[in-house]
Amino acid sequence: MWAGAEFGSAGDTEVAIRQRAYVEFILKLARAAPLHGYSYLHGVRAGRMVHVGAVDAPVSVGDVTQIAAEFKRAIGTGKDAPKTNGVDVLGWDFAFELNEVAKQQAAAANIQMRFLRIPRDVMDKRAVEQGDIHFFELAALSVDVKTNKRDVFLKLKDFVIPPDDVPEEARKAVKHWSQWIDYWAVDWDNKGDTFHNEWQTYRTRKDKSLQLEIAHTYPHPGEYRIVVKVIDILGNDTTKTVKVAVK
Repeated sequence: MWAGAEFGSAGDTEVAIRQRAYVEFILKLARAAPLHGYSYLHGVRAGRMVHVGAVDAPVSVGDVTQIAAEFKRAIGTGKDAPKTNGVDVLGWDFAFELNEVAKQQAAAANIQMRFLRIPRDVMDKRAVEQGDIHFFELAALSVDVKTNKRDVFLKLKDFVIPPDDVPEEARKAVKHWSQWIDYWAVDWDNKGDTFHNEWQTYRTRKDKSLQLEIAHTYPHPGEYRIVVKVIDILGNDTTKTVKVAVK
């Protein structure tokens, strides 16, 4: 509704024009210069290319594949060609586990990719006029993994949450990164399908502390795909995938 009101709701013949107006609006707020001649590389800022995600769909792993492919084709071609291997992907929403999977995919293509959320403040004319718009990276989870024969030991090491999503009173109350976490769960043998909650820990009214380590013993040797899911105090989930080999 906001996009239609802001950039017009004319017929299909003007879809491309409306889309470009939206992209350039977001680029301006992100302090990025617009680029032309590309489908997935929309701008550049501080030496990094910028992609602006659609209003009506989350950024997907497929989008990342297209961005990486276009980036590789663009290197060294023309005055607007990438000068570094950095790409910032701006989006309203992101597909499940995209931050983890897509960063691995981008790294394999030698691209330093960051994912930043488009804040809803861009729909507030007063915030736009005051220049009070900030783009923050997605929440990031750090997990330490150790193995001993068939035993696996997981430990949460850090959790960073985008500050723009957090009320000021909550930011002031949090003294340790673990306080951002409401609960977390583990899928010990994920097959690349839906997350299966096979273990979880959470705070209670009586016990406000949160367990940050867990051990698991596999019945058989082999390679396993572990997915760790964190639910933060705002109800958002962040996942981390690790692969282990046990003997």
